[in-house]
Amino acid sequence: MMQISQKLKTLGQNKGLLLSLNYYLLFIYLGLGMGAAGPTIPSLASQVGVSIGTMGLLFVIGSIGYTIGTSLSGRVFDRFPAHPILGASMLVCAALTAFVPLIPSFWLLAALYFVRGIFDSMAGASPNTLLVWVHKDKAAPYINALHFFFGFGAFISPFIFGLLVGFENGYRWIFWILAAYAALVGIRLLTLPGSPRPEHAKTENVQTPKAKIPYPMVFAAAFFLFFYVGAELSFANWIYTYTITLNLTNAAGAAFLNSGFWFSFTFGRLISIPLAIRFKPAQIVSIGLAGALLFALVPFIFPHSLTALWIVAIGLGLFMAPIWPGGFNLAGQSLVLTATIGSIILLGDSLGGMVLPSATGKIIEWAGAPAMVYLVFASLVLNLAAFLLMLKLRQKVK
Repeated sequence: MMQISQKLKTLGQNKGLLLSLNYYLLFIYLGLGMGAAGPTIPSLASQVGVSIGTMGLLFVIGSIGYTIGTSLSGRVFDRFPAHPILGASMLVCAALTAFVPLIPSFWLLAALYFVRGIFDSMAGASPNTLLVWVHKDKAAPYINALHFFFGFGAFISPFIFGLLVGFENGYRWIFWILAAYAALVGIRLLTLPGSPRPEHAKTENVQTPKAKIPYPMVFAAAFFLFFYVGAELSFANWIYTYTITLNLTNAAGAAFLNSGFWFSFTFGRLISIPLAIRFKPAQIVSIGLAGALLFALVPFIFPHSLTALWIVAIGLGLFMAPIWPGGFNLAGQSLVLTATIGSIILLGDSLGGMVLPSATGKIIEWAGAPAMVYLVFASLVLNLAAFLLMLKLRQKVK
């Protein structure tokens, strides 16, 4: 009993672990927000008096705000302590989220989503870099765990908030619960001491934020995230439409297929945590990309098989899960990761999530639903090309 108590005391004194746990709370918030978006769209459309199709603009506008915020966050976190900024950003997000179900105008709501996207980016962009600053070369499992908690939040969100949608004006409580959680996390971060700083801020005669940035490696990492996120969200967002259009199953079956992908994805993020301790980021990404490409080929061989599509959804979710954190870990080990460099790399994530899934929708309208599998496979091939370029440039940077 005393040994267990001593181990718990030791964990409680581990500053790096405690900081990591607080950053995980941020990513649970982001996951909950993503999972809550779908169930609330019809109610919000009725609230502001527009069609469901028009509501899709909210996500584009929010993504633009998120991209702008990501591009600005690097300079902010390189110059100022992170925890007060993160705490204040979360409180702003909480206030904006609480007002969402009270706004009667679509364009006023769109403006709110734009501003909230800017502050959401602070929570989404900085924890990856902060974990590298805290854990340095041992950051890999902690970054994998960070993205597991995002997947966990996105996975449990429909189960939590889906119960509220059935009640009259229940969708409002979805936003108010999310706002309350964001406020609690914000208050915690405001009172959290010891904001981590990059190595160049702690030592003398080492690279500073104004030092020359190795742009080829940085852009290669950004393109890596761009094509990965494009493949992930293009599949996740359009597999439902693909399945229904080809008459492979009914609406409920298509929804279960989508849930199966996210469940496998979340499980993949979980098992990638111990794998990140045992294997190098380049090894993990290599296995993830190889598996994802193999499963992405299955629809070409069995285009009208629901069983094959289930295999694809589960396989892609499992093998794609460790690719993002593995690629970011590889970049973090290949150069001196300032917040500015981190924000440039993460612009690839933001733009990939905004450009490619939207383009997939337009191409599906023009060429038909089967085009989706071609686009996902092409994105993964380009993801592999960016990864190989990172490995080549890494040797030059070192």
